[in-house]
Amino acid sequence: MTRQELFSIQVEELESKYYRKVKTKWDSIAKPLDSLGVFESMTARIAAVQKTERPSCSKAAVLVMCADNGVVEENISQSGQEVTALVAENMGKGKSSVCLMAKAGDVQVIPIDIGINKAEKLENVLDCKVAMGTRNFVKEPAMTEQQAIQAIFTGMKLVQDCKEKGYDILATGEMGIGNTTTSSALAAELLSCNPESVTGKGAGLNEQGLLHKCNVIRDALQRYAPFKDPLYLLQCVGGLDIAGMAGICIGAGIYGVPVVLDGVISVVAAVLANRIVPGVKNYLIASHKSKEPAAEKLLQELRLKPVLDAELALGEGTGAVLLLAMLKPVMAVFYGESTFRTIHMDPYERL
Repeated sequence: MTRQELFSIQVEELESKYYRKVKTKWDSIAKPLDSLGVFESMTARIAAVQKTERPSCSKAAVLVMCADNGVVEENISQSGQEVTALVAENMGKGKSSVCLMAKAGDVQVIPIDIGINKAEKLENVLDCKVAMGTRNFVKEPAMTEQQAIQAIFTGMKLVQDCKEKGYDILATGEMGIGNTTTSSALAAELLSCNPESVTGKGAGLNEQGLLHKCNVIRDALQRYAPFKDPLYLLQCVGGLDIAGMAGICIGAGIYGVPVVLDGVISVVAAVLANRIVPGVKNYLIASHKSKEPAAEKLLQELRLKPVLDAELALGEGTGAVLLLAMLKPVMAVFYGESTFRTIHMDPYERL
């Protein structure tokens, strides 16, 4: 895929007729109107994305993009790069946090090596490696333009493959030491904010560490500015995991598969995707509001309202998996037989 081909992608507007039909069906169910809150409009939007009156979340998967970040050289994290491979290996064994949660919620976890700094292939981890991690963006751009495009295309192709395998709904997840730094750098530029307002402590930095992290981000943004477009921004200070998730978001619009976003890193990827391909946001669902400071502002840009506000910051797709698990009992109500007609009760009216 070329730069021109990427920016020429267009996605269709959602067909409102499916949304309306699902909302009408909700009003026929024996319960007070709108009493399942955002889940009623959410399932209606899922129907619009899937182009059906019968939305489905029965076969779900979380695509976990795993990649290393060269900026870790700058001591912006408590952990070293080796942790990325260790956690990805645990995902392959079904032992990481997201795997345990997904098993309880009947969600498939698909870990993907899109840029782990390890030559050996990891068992049960899908090998889509673009590079052995990114470069240190303090010294040079994190990746080449072609690497960024390849990572985006990888995410798009994964959505296509999953749809062909019968998955109804997907979620984004990530694992990569240093990726709260890359996501904060992207957020600062995308939102035109100073780094301090969008950068958090990640996995346990102290105040001095946070200050250093902000300075690293500020220096890098000044080094590469002005940013002519979102792809160039991604290339300079982004990560391969974020590029892959941006591709998943674009793939959602191309292939008509609803995608549930996880935390702030997923949401940064979604904003990038929507800047590259306007309209992609309509195919996305926000699971939760991360406790990272950039999360709320990024969700506001996408005009997405998160369901959960529980100060989650684990990543891996854990917040998205929680929402997917919540959708299943909601769908049971939607497809149940308890309607006003079956229980011989007059329906509620909209006044």
